[in-house]
Amino acid sequence: MVHFLLAFLLTLGVEVLEQQQFEPLQGKRVALCTNPTGVDHQLRSTVDILYAGQQQGGYQLVALFGPEHGVRGNAHAGDAVSNEVDEVTGIPMMSLYGKTRKPSAEMLEGIDCIVYDIQDIGCRSFTYISTMGMLMQACAENDKELIVLDRPNPLGGLKIEGNLVEDGYISFVSQFKIPYVYGQTCGELALYLNAQTDKPCRLKVIPMEGWRRDMTWEQTGLEWIVASPHIPQAKTAYFYPATGIFGELGYVSIGVGYTLPFELIGAPWIDANKLAASLNARNVPGVVFRPIYFKPYYGNFNGEQSQGVQIHILDYSKAHLSDLQFIVVEALMELYPDRDVFKLCNQKRLNMFDKVCGSPFIRAEFSKRYKWADIRDYWYKDAEAYRKASEPYYLYK
Repeated sequence: MVHFLLAFLLTLGVEVLEQQQFEPLQGKRVALCTNPTGVDHQLRSTVDILYAGQQQGGYQLVALFGPEHGVRGNAHAGDAVSNEVDEVTGIPMMSLYGKTRKPSAEMLEGIDCIVYDIQDIGCRSFTYISTMGMLMQACAENDKELIVLDRPNPLGGLKIEGNLVEDGYISFVSQFKIPYVYGQTCGELALYLNAQTDKPCRLKVIPMEGWRRDMTWEQTGLEWIVASPHIPQAKTAYFYPATGIFGELGYVSIGVGYTLPFELIGAPWIDANKLAASLNARNVPGVVFRPIYFKPYYGNFNGEQSQGVQIHILDYSKAHLSDLQFIVVEALMELYPDRDVFKLCNQKRLNMFDKVCGSPFIRAEFSKRYKWADIRDYWYKDAEAYRKASEPYYLYK
C-alpha cells in the first residue's frame, strides 16, 4: 500500500513533459534516445508516448537512437546495435553502440533536439550515462538541443564512493571525472557535466516531482524494467557496484551466469563456510555474508559446482557498496594466498580493471598486501569534494 501511494506522489520526467502537453518540443524535429527502461507509471514506452503526442505537441518524432542493448532491448550486453526501423512506429533507429557511440553530423541532419530518457543505476561504469555524455558533446558540436527526462537514481542521492577518473583512464566505462558511485540523477549529472566543459550544449532537464535524495528504488513505488540482461531486478543495482569491479577479472564468479547476478562471489576452489566466517568476523557495516553453493549456467565456471558467499545488505544506509569486493578479495587472499588475483589474469582484463577503477593506483597499491585499508583513503579521497562541487546542480532535496 505504501508503494502504491508513493507511485502517485512521484512524477517522472516523461510524465511531467506529457503534463506540459509537450510544449518544450513544439515546432521541433525530435530524436529520442531511450531503451525499454523509458516508461511511465503505466509502463507505456517513451517511444510510444512521444509518437502519440506529436499532433498535440506540434512536433515531429523523426529518429530513435539506441544505446547498448538497443531501443527495444533486443541486443545482448556488448553486442553491436544495428541501424534498423522500429517495428511499432516505423521510425528509423540509429545505433549509438556500434561503429559510432557519438552521433555524427550526418546522423543529426534534420534534427533540432534530442530527448534522452533512460533509467540509470547510479554507477559510473554502467554505460548509459556515457551515451548521455556523448549526446551532450554531439549536441554542442552541432548546435542541437538536448532534453533530459529525469528519473530516480536507484541508489538514492546520498551515497558517493570511489575516486575521480584520472587522466589516461577515460573510457566508455569511465567516461567522466566523477566518482564510481556519484549520488545524482541523470538530469543532475547532465547539469553538472555541462557546467564543467568548455563547450556546453543547449541543455534542458525536465525534473521529476516528488523524488527525494534519501529514496531508494523501493520507496519510489515504480516497477523495475530490466536495465540490461544482468540487471533484472531493482536490488541488483545495489550489488553492481559491490562486485562489478572484480567481476571484470574473471577471477571469481559474481553470479553473472547464475540466478543472482552481482550478488555473490564464488569459485570451485572456495570453501563457503570458511569465507563467510572470515568476512562476518570483520563486522562490515550493514552487511552479512551467507555461505552459498551454486553451479553457473554460463559464464565463469560454467557447469562447475562452486562455493562462496552471497552478500546480504541488511542496512542499506550503513553499507558502503563498492568497498565490499575489496574486503572479500582481502579475505580470499588470506585464505588462499596462492590464488593471486592479479597474477591469474591476462593484461586485457587488468587494463579493463584499471579503467573501471579510473586509476592505476588501486591495483598497484592493493596488490602489495591485499589490504583494503591500504587503498581506502585513496578510494574516498575525492568523495566529499565532489559532493560539494555537485550540490549546486541538485534538483531535489
